[in-house]
Amino acid sequence: MSNSTPERYHPLLVFLHWLMALFIFAALAAGIFLKGLPNTPSKLAPLDIHMTLGTLILFLMFARLYTRYMTKRPAAVDSGSSLLNKLAGLVHALIYVTVIAMATAGMGIASQAGLNTPGASLPVDFFAFPARYGHKYIAIFLSVLIIVHVGGWAYHQFVMKDNLISRMWFGKRK
Repeated sequence: MSNSTPERYHPLLVFLHWLMALFIFAALAAGIFLKGLPNTPSKLAPLDIHMTLGTLILFLMFARLYTRYMTKRPAAVDSGSSLLNKLAGLVHALIYVTVIAMATAGMGIASQAGLNTPGASLPVDFFAFPARYGHKYIAIFLSVLIIVHVGGWAYHQFVMKDNLISRMWFGKRK
């Protein structure tokens, strides 16, 4: 591998990006679905899947951060606006922090509700636990960040027409 800056991200980073995008979307959708279910024993299985997915996302985020700092990355892209360039960096950093905070709040709910105990039953209301409020508002904030992130992609793809997305896909690296 040459010492020059690669045109694409490392394949492991690309894989983790898209896998996490899928898992985060699934976890957010599952959270919305679960919110509509009554706290009866039939909610335990889908809730367990949601919690397992959240834990997996947390571990993948740490793997992604490690991979990000251990591999060469393409140079930052200049959007032509210093404000947009700074916003892009901020949004990416906030996504990392928010995903970690979301999973941590979810673990807090599980701990406060005693869901880590075998044979645990569901509480009458998860909002009896302070971590549930954090999980809710972090989910909303994460959703906004994802919309902004996708908006940045759309701006690059359809306005700047620079095919920036190709950097976060598989292919030959420089």
